[in-house]
Amino acid sequence: MGKYKIVYERDVCIGAASCVAVAPMVWELDKENKAVLKGGNKTDDPNIFEKEIDEKDLQLNLDAARACPVNAIHIIEKETGKKLI
Repeated sequence: MGKYKIVYERDVCIGAASCVAVAPMVWELDKENKAVLKGGNKTDDPNIFEKEIDEKDLQLNLDAARACPVNAIHIIEKETGKKLI
């Protein structure tokens, strides 16, 4: 189990693809030009996807989240619930 969680709000995404540019191994665009969190799991909300990550993947994902112009990507520390981005 990962120590951190990516929470992605698809309905907020505007398709700027900055996350794809920063972390193409984690993000891609779909046919609607919305970001897709590779390996992300759907939640009860159809527009929210989550994925657990480890410490080794934290910096890359923080950079991708910071690059998002509409703040659709959040990184949360699972143990404390602290939102890093």
